Amino acid sequence: MNKNFPYEFTLLFSIKECAQDVDDIIEALGEAGCNDMLIGIGQVGRMAMMFDRDGTSAADAVGSAIRDVKAVIPDIRLLEASPDLVGLTDTAELLGFSRQNMRKLMTSNPESFPAPVHEGKQALWPLETLLTWLREHKQYEIDDSLLELAKANRHLNLASATRSSDPDQLKAFGRLLAGD
Repeated sequence: MNKNFPYEFTLLFSIKECAQDVDDIIEALGEAGCNDMLIGIGQVGRMAMMFDRDGTSAADAVGSAIRDVKAVIPDIRLLEASPDLVGLTDTAELLGFSRQNMRKLMTSNPESFPAPVHEGKQALWPLETLLTWLREHKQYEIDDSLLELAKANRHLNLASATRSSDPDQLKAFGRLLAGD
């Protein structure tokens, strides 16, 4: 028998105007197996769901949550699964140390510290990349399930981002990047 592990993650969805009352949606989600989550509704047309779900893997836990939600709200669209893209503060909070410590790790290891995927007012990294670097370069004890969840969410977000892309252009860029 496969062992289940707990995973904590958030799924952000886009939801069209819904004829159902929010309380009815919450009740229907609970009946569909989503009694392991909290819902946040702030911005119109957005719904965040924080799950604490068991699964045989991170992909299993996240996938079952998405299937359960879509069974109740078929036209809901996934925008983002987190944790995935993080800043230094997010990473420090997840791992239980200070932002200053994380910044020091970055500035004192310029050759090996991963490059961010976004530089701007706040630099962003895939959490998977930072956790792997901390484990391999600094011998930090990183929880396997957190690393697995970061990888699963990264792959899910990449798949979600490419679903409306031109397949020929994706292939062309893939060939261009093959040498990296």
